[in-house]
Amino acid sequence: MYKSTELSFYKSQLVILVMVFSVFKSFGQESKGIIRHNIPLDSIRLSDPAILADQKTQTYYMTGTGGKLWKSKDLKLWSGPYDVAETNPKSWMGPNPMIWAAELHEYKNKYYYFATFTNREVKIDTFRNNVIERRACHVLVSDQPDGPYKPMKDDIYLPANMPTLDGTLWIENGTPYLVYCHEWLQNWDGTIEKKQLKSDLSGTKGKAKILFRASDSPWSKETNSRGDEVPNKVTDGPWLFKTQTGKLGMLWTSWIFGDYTQGVAYSESGTLDGPWIQESKPITPPNYGHGMLFRTFEGKLLMSVHSHWVDNDGQYVRIPRLFEVDDSGDKIKLMTTN
Repeated sequence: MYKSTELSFYKSQLVILVMVFSVFKSFGQESKGIIRHNIPLDSIRLSDPAILADQKTQTYYMTGTGGKLWKSKDLKLWSGPYDVAETNPKSWMGPNPMIWAAELHEYKNKYYYFATFTNREVKIDTFRNNVIERRACHVLVSDQPDGPYKPMKDDIYLPANMPTLDGTLWIENGTPYLVYCHEWLQNWDGTIEKKQLKSDLSGTKGKAKILFRASDSPWSKETNSRGDEVPNKVTDGPWLFKTQTGKLGMLWTSWIFGDYTQGVAYSESGTLDGPWIQESKPITPPNYGHGMLFRTFEGKLLMSVHSHWVDNDGQYVRIPRLFEVDDSGDKIKLMTTN
């Protein structure tokens, strides 16, 4: 029989998985093909909100987990959700993949949809009693910011036997890279890694490199099966940025026991290769995370995150939230709630 601390540990892992699926349940209940208009931001339920401020159309486009798109002219009132992602049902994703943590990026006059796709019918591994489904980062393309986003040449961007998630784009010295997480369920110490993209982002090339591991963080914590305080295993939501002084940083999210929380790391070399030095404390309050940065049309730098809390029915609720950010120094600072 398990000791009480062991039971507590395994229950905590189960809670994380239950939270993920409850998010999709609440998202799916929000709309069923109905487009709504003039919806306040705090009335939208959405995990991993990523906002593209498109200069050409002077419109903000927000996407995230669930694969939908919202549009706004002022960041306050939104229209949506629109279906924008088109996948190949004959590919490894299957006919109805789950879509997590989508992002929109403009690159060389096209728009790219970076997202995590999961085919729950395909199992790729079992590790410590975790049955791991086929999950990977992938990129779609469109000529317009509101899609439709369609597959490109390569069917696979990352190894088929490796669960990856939360892919994002970073350009370094003119070379595009896919920065992503290798999920903790398989390696028990989640990593953030990079792999070079082809010049048109239609696939990847070369070898991947680990940038850092979840255990490198001094602030993310959990309790193990023996009741000891140890580093948390989760890496979520990498987002690269440079401050106005040219300092390269990365937002990423993990847990402090039961609180979903976002931290920051900075590269000593100023490149993806690092070494990456973790800040000693998280940048967001407890239960805010999976953030990204964008600049408004008026020039204000904002961080988009989702809140994380439990409602009276026990459902985990995630709502987009904007924080103003100061990037004038070598390190970003969280200012006010927008």
